[in-house]
Amino acid sequence: MKRLYKTLSTLASVSGSLLVLGAFIALWWAASTGGWVNRAFLPSPQATLESLVQGLASGDLAAYTWATLSRMFSGWLLASALGISLGALIGASARAREWIAPTLEFIRPLPASAVMPLAIALFGLSGNMVLAVVAFGAMWPVLLATLHGLAHVHPQLREVSRSLELGHLNFVFKIGLPNAMPDILAGMRLSLTVSLIVSVVGEMIASQPGLGQAILLAARSFQASELFAGIVLLGAMGFVSNVLLALVERSLLRWQHP
Repeated sequence: MKRLYKTLSTLASVSGSLLVLGAFIALWWAASTGGWVNRAFLPSPQATLESLVQGLASGDLAAYTWATLSRMFSGWLLASALGISLGALIGASARAREWIAPTLEFIRPLPASAVMPLAIALFGLSGNMVLAVVAFGAMWPVLLATLHGLAHVHPQLREVSRSLELGHLNFVFKIGLPNAMPDILAGMRLSLTVSLIVSVVGEMIASQPGLGQAILLAARSFQASELFAGIVLLGAMGFVSNVLLALVERSLLRWQHP
């Protein structure tokens, strides 16, 4: 009975999501075909789909998509590695948190776009510049999540580590990081979204091959259907990557959902 209820609840959720998506597309179609907005700025869903299929078939849009995906995942992996390492280093030590936390709170609010001029000065208008900015912007959700998870290890677990005479590194790897894993995975999901956003912005500013550059060029040449095709593709990329990471998170944390 419980499994049946869960299945029905999932079907209801999926049906509701599809209904909202259908309503959005219908409103989009009505706005474009009914003359609410000039078609030069708002193409119809059919025109957008045609541009999307044509771009993927010709290979240009597929190449741009691959470039953005590569940049996004490379920056995300680098950000995750840096965030977990720094978060574990700082979060495992109360004194380190006291000393470093003010500096982190000073740097953390800086938007990645504000750091781009500095990155351009250091790396030039290159792919490495975009990668560095993506890693900087996407690092913070993982770092703060790791820091929070390690700082809030249950006192009894700390007593167990002292009773077992675990060293600092053993405590981090055997108790701290496993305890912080739910926070870390949640931070990594948010970080993946940030990495996609910063990748697109970086491609626009640095004129690097990718969907950001394709969307910018389409906007400048008033090719609305190609512009919307790129936006739809970005949304699909973000949705699919988030779903896949959510499945991985659910698999790794299945002990939390008996």
